[in-house]
Amino acid sequence: MTPSRERRSAGLLLFRRTDAGLEVLLGHMGGPFFAKRDAGAWTVPKGEYEPDEPAWDAARREFQEELGLPPPDGEALPLGEVRQTGGKIVTVWAIEADLDPATVVPGTFRMEWPPRSARTQEFPELDRVRWLPVDRAREVVVKAQTAFLDRLAEHSA
Repeated sequence: MTPSRERRSAGLLLFRRTDAGLEVLLGHMGGPFFAKRDAGAWTVPKGEYEPDEPAWDAARREFQEELGLPPPDGEALPLGEVRQTGGKIVTVWAIEADLDPATVVPGTFRMEWPPRSARTQEFPELDRVRWLPVDRAREVVVKAQTAFLDRLAEHSA
């Protein structure tokens, strides 16, 4: 029996320091499942990768695919990994950088919608991107990803 491959994802969490405190750049997941949700519908820009691709390379590639912008240069702070509820293992690096969310051109995905309609529709990977104070980000980010916010806050203290 062949062991099942664990799903892995990698991403970059941008952060900036403002007069009001630390802010992080998160994306709201696109598509019909998350359209009317806020809590648990925001994520670090990330994506899946194959076992033969280094996680760091995948994080940079996925940033470009998800946001349509090159990943920023800067010192990458490893925030480690977490296992999300669905079992996916997510690895994230933080980079201090500024980015105007208005410049984002999100990648898209296609899916059958409505279900069993035989119609395929295209949706943005992320339907909006926003800078959020860390405390607000904790309220809306995918639950397991709050660990990345905690690790970043510890490092930035």
